[in-house]
Amino acid sequence: MNHDHSRPHPETRAVHPHVIEPVGSRPIGVPIHQGHIFAFDGADAMADAFAGPRSAFFYGRFANPTVRSLEEAVADLEGGTAALATGSGMGAINAVLMGLLRSGDHVIAQSCLYGGTYALLAGLAERWGVEVTHVSGNDPEEVRAALRPQTRLLYLETIANPTTQVADLPALIAVARDADVTAVVDNTFAPVLCRPFEHGADIVIHSATKYMGGHADILGGVAVFADDVKYQQVWKHSIELGAAPDPFAAWLTLRGFATLPLRIARQTRTALDLAHRLEAHPAVTHVAHPGLASHPQYELAQRLLPDGAGGVLSFDVQGGREAGRTFTDSVELLSLAASLGDVSTLVMHPASTSHRQLDAEALAAAGIGEGTVRIAVGLEHPDDLWADIDQALAKTA
Repeated sequence: MNHDHSRPHPETRAVHPHVIEPVGSRPIGVPIHQGHIFAFDGADAMADAFAGPRSAFFYGRFANPTVRSLEEAVADLEGGTAALATGSGMGAINAVLMGLLRSGDHVIAQSCLYGGTYALLAGLAERWGVEVTHVSGNDPEEVRAALRPQTRLLYLETIANPTTQVADLPALIAVARDADVTAVVDNTFAPVLCRPFEHGADIVIHSATKYMGGHADILGGVAVFADDVKYQQVWKHSIELGAAPDPFAAWLTLRGFATLPLRIARQTRTALDLAHRLEAHPAVTHVAHPGLASHPQYELAQRLLPDGAGGVLSFDVQGGREAGRTFTDSVELLSLAASLGDVSTLVMHPASTSHRQLDAEALAAAGIGEGTVRIAVGLEHPDDLWADIDQALAKTA
């Protein structure tokens, strides 16, 4: 039988479906562009796509329409010029630090940092010869004294984990700006509540895994840039680092992003309510939440976080390490898990988990007690959460 050459064979037609682009209407939700390659009508158009991050889409590691939608949403939220999404929060932190630093550079960073960031800085010091000076995060003069001609970067966290220390962003960043040092702020604990660019930050980082995704079903990170030059510099490194997110994860993050302001407002209110109740409990020796008048940075938090001081709190249980373990062993509604920003409330005991390698002296230096418990508040009714907390505390006596 002769084949009609004007019509391809079935095998060919099967692998070349007609891609439908909407005409006359548009989707309300962001479409999932799961494919990782894009075709061109001409050689010059394809060559032009390799020019930079804002060129035509051609390969998923460089850019993707669904991922770009997420990047633009977060950049708009933070008030930045551009954003770079990554496959995890550590992907964003690695992209920024490794994209901006080189051997011989000097970094000033808070002492109380997310463990992954602390480990990355230590690794850069060991392998690349990047020198790191740690400061308290409270005193701008401490930052000024740490400055060197080789200082390239100041790294801060809006709210530290698990101590809930609030960094004095305006004062610390002003010192960096005067010295032409790039200021990077990890704002994972305070999306919506704080906009570090308004305080002079150059780069803002989020673990989108946490509040932005919000439903414990994605890993993701985003770095937002005030300056397009730094964005291009970090993007160029990130495509070689291979930290690109999966489009479906980006789509899930956008789905969670839509309710971010509502969720974090509720989580913040509940966290402060629980913090007040814990302060009055006889089995609790100390409570840390920036919304409490007893918090060391309370006045700063009132200025920096006027709409609420976040959904994470920590407290010390009387009885030390064993009492902390007993508490986390005894909760029933709270989930024993190591993340935060989820719709459900999560609890952990740092001394026996995330900081288990530290002895009592090292824990104290990090601002963590042997009986410290961290709670990342979800969306449950505060009375139900308190009932579970109260019964677990009773078992620590």
